[in-house]
Amino acid sequence: MTRTVHCVLLKKEAPGLDRVPYPGPLGQRIFESVSKEAWQRWVGHQTMLLNEYRLTPVDPKARKFLEAEMEKFFFGAGSSPPGDFRKV
Repeated sequence: MTRTVHCVLLKKEAPGLDRVPYPGPLGQRIFESVSKEAWQRWVGHQTMLLNEYRLTPVDPKARKFLEAEMEKFFFGAGSSPPGDFRKV
């Protein structure tokens, strides 16, 4: 049976994640209130951030930045692309 959540991003009931996607309290919060579809949107946004800012995921500063952006993306005002980012 598929687990459903009321997704904070989509504002509707949707299939939930199969497991906690990130360590710690933020990961648990995401597991409880973010759908699979919304998580995939974050993965795409995160990829854009990694590429545009030329971040290395193993760098602690980059991980801290991405965690803050993840928090904003799901639970805040949203995570914005870099100012000069143009979608092709």
